[in-house]
Amino acid sequence: MKQLKEYTIPFVGLKQGLHRFDYQIDNSFFEHFEYDEFNASSVKIDLELTKKVNMLELHFEAAGTINVNCDLTNEPFDLPITNNFFVVVKFGEEYNDENEELLILPHGEYEINIQQFIYELIVLAVPSKRIHPGVEDGTLHSDILEKLEELSPKEKTETNNKEETDPRWDKLKNLLNDK
Repeated sequence: MKQLKEYTIPFVGLKQGLHRFDYQIDNSFFEHFEYDEFNASSVKIDLELTKKVNMLELHFEAAGTINVNCDLTNEPFDLPITNNFFVVVKFGEEYNDENEELLILPHGEYEINIQQFIYELIVLAVPSKRIHPGVEDGTLHSDILEKLEELSPKEKTETNNKEETDPRWDKLKNLLNDK
């Protein structure tokens, strides 16, 4: 995958201390990753890069909304998301990203590309089950919800239950209640 130039930070020219970077993420960012789960997205990424003598500390904060389809009704809605991520970048003999909180870059590297961190930060902020807020509070009216309600199993009333049971089983149920 080709790295996007705007997400590459040349840290060699930075002074030691805290540096802030802001990114505005939309669907064109996700098109680069061939990820099409979002109808639209508007997420702000705040990155605090702390440069130290022998390492870098990256603290990502994501906040915004993504437009996704509801898993129950397939109705699109704006889902607010927030997430944060912290990673330490150290220098070693070879590149190593096996640990999610520690990235090792080879000696001599002068820049870091953060697009993969941003991508994972946003995608992992989305809940596994996406439900429209109108479904939860009952304000959404759709054909799909009406059909689900129609096909859902109905609870039997207590009087119908007693008529259908065999009296021999009622005696056995009394044994359970005597404990």
